[in-house]
Amino acid sequence: MKNNKIIQSTALLFAALLFLNSCNSKKEEAPTAELEPKTETFLLAKEKLTTELRLPAELTGFQQVDLYAKVSSFVKVLKVDIGTEVKKGQLLIVLEAPEISSQLAAAESRLKSMEAIYQTSKSTYNRLYETSKVEGTISKNDLEMASGKKNSDYAQYQAAIAAHKEVSIMRGYLEIRAPFDGVVAARNVNLGTFVGPTSSAPLVTIQQQDKLRLAVSIPELYTGYLHKGDEMSFNVKSLPDTFKATIQRMSGALDLKLRSERVEMDVHNTKGNLLPGMVAEVILPLNAKDSTYVITKTALVESAEGTFVIKVVNHKATRVEVKKGREIENKIEIFGDLNLNDKLVKIASEEIKEGDVIKE
Repeated sequence: MKNNKIIQSTALLFAALLFLNSCNSKKEEAPTAELEPKTETFLLAKEKLTTELRLPAELTGFQQVDLYAKVSSFVKVLKVDIGTEVKKGQLLIVLEAPEISSQLAAAESRLKSMEAIYQTSKSTYNRLYETSKVEGTISKNDLEMASGKKNSDYAQYQAAIAAHKEVSIMRGYLEIRAPFDGVVAARNVNLGTFVGPTSSAPLVTIQQQDKLRLAVSIPELYTGYLHKGDEMSFNVKSLPDTFKATIQRMSGALDLKLRSERVEMDVHNTKGNLLPGMVAEVILPLNAKDSTYVITKTALVESAEGTFVIKVVNHKATRVEVKKGREIENKIEIFGDLNLNDKLVKIASEEIKEGDVIKE
């Protein structure tokens, strides 16, 4: 009986071992079947990729001018200071140059003298001319000499007029007036300061601040997405508000150093909270006109061999060179020899060579 029990126990042990071995062999075979390589693909499609570009920009006065002294002189009257609002034609500074006053007086005296001389020679000629109508009274030579004297005196008179006008104009330069409505942004002189054409600093700087220019340089890659009349937003660090502006002017050419196009917008600063010289951040909407081919970034391969995607043709890999466009999050525009609904590898790499079999 004991032997029978031992035999039965041994048989049961062997049966259990065989069962465990069969289970382990099945577990080892299962993952082997699952390791067959498969490549995920997708069909190429078009879509409009809308992005935005943030660039630094600068606010400046719509009009700005530095006013200098035309003639050497002294500041006699100073009517404005920084922050003073001025109107077009308003007198800002009166300069004093005594030598110009003397020159003006001399020019006026010469002008009156030459006018009297000319009027005398003109009267003499007219009398001789009337008398010469009676034959034999005035010789032809005397009449010609009188005519020449009249013409010479007239030329001297015109020269005196021009000289007087020139000094009068120079005298007018002693009054500095505002060329447009604006605000005095800088003042670099005081009463009694000697100024002249060689002065390095301007007398005053006038800015138009109720209307500003917002200038931004657009990189070459994005110039085709912006057009005159496009609206965009911008922010400045000192204010929490978001402001709107519209593109008014585009240079139409690229800066040779920065390879960018200058774009200007007009900003109506009616509240006066924006200041010329502020640095702004402009948000430029880059909206494509037409749909383009857009793929996930994982489908694009950038390597020493070039930039390409892997196209599947008859279950074989074909590398297609492409150029990159705009990028947004995990999507990117591509341009190349591709067609709608082409089958591309979703997760591409350099390891997939030309002609490799693609199992889907």
